[in-house]
Amino acid sequence: MNDRFEIPARLRNTSLILIVVGIAALIGGIVCLLMSHDDVARARFWLVLLHDSVFFTLITTVSIFIMAATSLAHGAWIVAYRRVTEAIGANVWLFGTIATVVMLLIVYTFRDAHGHNTIYEWVTPGNDKIILGKKAFLNPTMFTIFTIVALGLWAWFGRKFRALSLAQEKAPQNDPKIYWKVFRLAGIFLFVYALSQMSTGPWLWIMSIQPHWYSTLFSWYTFASAFVSGMSLILLWVVYLKNQGNLQLVTTEHMHDLGKFMFAFSIFWTYLWFAQYMLIWYANIPDETIYFKLRQQGPYSVIFYANFIINFVMPIIILMARPSKRNYFTITFMAMIIIFGHWLDYYQMIMPGPLGANWHINWYEIGIFMGFVGVLIFAVSRTLAKSSLVPNNQLLLKETIVHLS
Repeated sequence: MNDRFEIPARLRNTSLILIVVGIAALIGGIVCLLMSHDDVARARFWLVLLHDSVFFTLITTVSIFIMAATSLAHGAWIVAYRRVTEAIGANVWLFGTIATVVMLLIVYTFRDAHGHNTIYEWVTPGNDKIILGKKAFLNPTMFTIFTIVALGLWAWFGRKFRALSLAQEKAPQNDPKIYWKVFRLAGIFLFVYALSQMSTGPWLWIMSIQPHWYSTLFSWYTFASAFVSGMSLILLWVVYLKNQGNLQLVTTEHMHDLGKFMFAFSIFWTYLWFAQYMLIWYANIPDETIYFKLRQQGPYSVIFYANFIINFVMPIIILMARPSKRNYFTITFMAMIIIFGHWLDYYQMIMPGPLGANWHINWYEIGIFMGFVGVLIFAVSRTLAKSSLVPNNQLLLKETIVHLS
């Protein structure tokens, strides 16, 4: 079976236009940065880049997680669109590289007029006893090593899974050697992922922006947000390819399953959101409540409640019914809403600490976001076009075809 994807001129041009918009926003931001003597404006320049680079790295890495999980479970259902997850996962290196550069520049170069790093306060702790007490963990060396190793491993696994899938096509018919190699690598990746995404990574990259505050649920919370966004991203690509006449093996049942994942993990995200909020509210400890006071009762209250409505109320109302998860327009619309909603979720995780009441969502925030979207479309579409969308000679392909028939 040979199902080749040719990049339509409209898609290519759209991605290039978005990239140009992103570059223009970045140049405009740099000009404003050079002309401004306002510490808040300078912090905002770096925070927007941090926000988008981390967000897009985490949601694309979800595709690697899904490939690893389904490989361990011998899941045949994903074979019909596995090349989509491979194409997304194979480009984690791109977003991971951007995120690494941005974060290390913030740690080693960003300082305000008084010589303080107001984004990662632990870099210049002064006499702050609380931050100094965490110095063994929160220090530039630990941050640098972990970031490079974790994102480097994610990028390597993403490209390795893709390479092994392509190698399977050239292997002898029904040869299980590569299949079991992927199985073993999947187990190793999930171990790495558990130690990075589900624990240390979000602590260092996001939670340490407010080093006086911490939550034991934070890493799971960021994972749930990234997972439902990553699943929505996969669905958008599957729907697009179906509309282009590709992915003949994909049926409404697959769309229904993806819709169920989007619905289920929107509820899971809400469970973690409520668990974190409720425990902090109930304990009413000032060191903990300061996090939500700024977001719920302060200048970010609009985003706080919009976040809850977009990421919980809309999915539970629209995606609960079975027909809505089988309607291409509805699930496509909700996938875009969910991605935007969790982009807002990461915005309110990152921005309030350094910016305080001086928050913005205008040309710079939107322009940089559009640039990252353009890079994603351009990179993934090029990867998809390099091979057949049907993973031929995959050991579970026959099971997938028989199941569909």
